[in-house]
Amino acid sequence: MLDLELLQNFLRDHGPYIRVVTADVQGSTPREIGAAMLVANDAQQGTIGGGTLEFEASKAALKQLRSDIAIKVSRHPLGPELGQCCGGAVTLVSECIDQDYIDALSQNPFHLRRVEGTADKPFAITRDIAKARSEGCALRARLTDGWLIEPIHQAPRKLWVWGAGHVGRAIVDVLAPLPVFSITWIDTHKDRFPAKIADGVDWVAATVPNDLVNHAPPNSEHLILTFSHSLDLSLCHALLHQGYSEIGLIGSKTKWARFQKRLSELGHSPDQISQITCPIGDPSLGKHPQEIAIGVAAKLLNKQQVYSARRDRTA
Repeated sequence: MLDLELLQNFLRDHGPYIRVVTADVQGSTPREIGAAMLVANDAQQGTIGGGTLEFEASKAALKQLRSDIAIKVSRHPLGPELGQCCGGAVTLVSECIDQDYIDALSQNPFHLRRVEGTADKPFAITRDIAKARSEGCALRARLTDGWLIEPIHQAPRKLWVWGAGHVGRAIVDVLAPLPVFSITWIDTHKDRFPAKIADGVDWVAATVPNDLVNHAPPNSEHLILTFSHSLDLSLCHALLHQGYSEIGLIGSKTKWARFQKRLSELGHSPDQISQITCPIGDPSLGKHPQEIAIGVAAKLLNKQQVYSARRDRTA
């Protein structure tokens, strides 16, 4: 799987490099399809199985890096000539990675390219893409008729939940199992959190939650639902000065009208204030914590579908 963050960080630290990926295997081989290593002039990261295969592939990658060859396909029987006794065979695809390459991947759920030959896109790959879009089937790396497809690892959406009361607990319970979210959960004291918190949820007890606002990534989404209206207001005020993707605030129409007035008095423009969604969820479902959580989850997932559809159209 292509990991954009890994590719970007390696490029930042070492400049353009060659990514060598195991694109196809036959028989017994040291690594699976999709295993990759990154080879720069001054560093190497990852492995395609070690041994003579990796040593020779690394040498070839360095030679390619000094040439103008953008992509190269090579096939290697794993027998006595390579000093390996696996007995199978490996096809490697080596590509030069630079900033343009990474930028072209950033909005796509997969990377499909022709790496050799002149054949049209194979029906088998077209079918797999259609099933992934319509049925949610996972795409796997494969090389077919000279075309290589690899899924792209998408970083989870960073969701900050401010408040561990009944609604906060219900929202985290609903969203924590979903792989599209990376949840940070904040409240004023550890006793406000449940005894058992889902794996993968980062919880933070902070006497002054506002102190954490500057640590939130600029593309994070926020749900504000603390026990205190004054704390809710101060978080809205602080987050409007911080980069964010979305802010949701729990509350009634009366609370929201009061908050709009106070935020305006604090110097925020109507356009800024309108970026806050209040109330959150789907009020028609009801006010029970689980009903609010279901409404919030539905809207967040709908946003995910819109984003995914946009990526699919560019793929």
